[in-house]
Amino acid sequence: MSSLKKSSFAWGAAETKFFFALTPEHILRAAESFGARCTGRCLTLNSMENRVFEVEVEDADGDLADWSPTRRVIKFYRPGRWSREQILDEHRFLADLDEAGLTVVAPLRDADGATLRVMDRAGIYYALFPRVAGRNADEFTDEQLKQIGRLLARLHNTAAVRPHTGRLALTAATYGMENLEYLYDSGTLPDDIADDYADLVEDICAWTAPLLAAAHGQRIHGDCHLGNVLWRADLPFLVDFDDTVSGPCVQDIWLLVPGRDRDADRQRQILLAAYESLRAFDRAELALTEPLRALRYVHFSAWTAKRWRDPAFPRAFPHFTDRNYWRDQLLDLRECYDLMRQA
Repeated sequence: MSSLKKSSFAWGAAETKFFFALTPEHILRAAESFGARCTGRCLTLNSMENRVFEVEVEDADGDLADWSPTRRVIKFYRPGRWSREQILDEHRFLADLDEAGLTVVAPLRDADGATLRVMDRAGIYYALFPRVAGRNADEFTDEQLKQIGRLLARLHNTAAVRPHTGRLALTAATYGMENLEYLYDSGTLPDDIADDYADLVEDICAWTAPLLAAAHGQRIHGDCHLGNVLWRADLPFLVDFDDTVSGPCVQDIWLLVPGRDRDADRQRQILLAAYESLRAFDRAELALTEPLRALRYVHFSAWTAKRWRDPAFPRAFPHFTDRNYWRDQLLDLRECYDLMRQA
């Protein structure tokens, strides 16, 4: 039986009230604080974690009679998640990758060279980015896997030059136990499932903790799945570094090819062969795939629960409060745990 104690708990509605109420006036004023001159056109972009908008700005070069509009993307960071220092750590990572010539989208700088600004009254941090048009692939071709493998190797080579200074480390504690405690304490877990879920996650974390402690950790993307690879002119761009952490490089690899079947193994071998043409990879790290998959399940559930007062989340995840969701989570976690112990 789990030793965790249930208690009444709610996460930061006050922290996000201004975040929910961003208006075009706030958005355009924030964009112009970077030195841009907006035309007034503003489009909401798809993002669950942050508030992201495309704005049209003038490109006049001092001659208002002869200008052409261009577009920027402005990102407002969800309050209460990352500190100023942690966001700047993400920006430094992107700057390192951009300077190394990788296809990423790094934030723009204001007249003082800053990449991050804050709305004074609301305390919301925001950054401005160039707009990069592209598309997501429904699935990767073999040639795309080779391209991504080489890009990921270059990313990890550049990332290894310096450490993160303020971001989370991907461990059984940060992604597992701390999230479990939130789910249990907040009463998110159904009563008839809570103890079984907690016991299983505790077992998974106990099994996983020494494996991750022994693995080499460094700066990684952290959320490098198919949806965060944007294709433009047949080149892959890696986007959305909001979840960058210190962790094993295999985290970025298994998320790109998450399947367990024979075809997924074939795809993984293609990606790794291309990766290894530019960077060595210890294939023993592949044994971390199921532990990392299990931690991601727990992390995602806690991430959703913490944001449930955001009106977008009940609409996006209508089954999250159903008992069947948690029953399926138990089945998925048990499968991960069984595979871990067989490895």
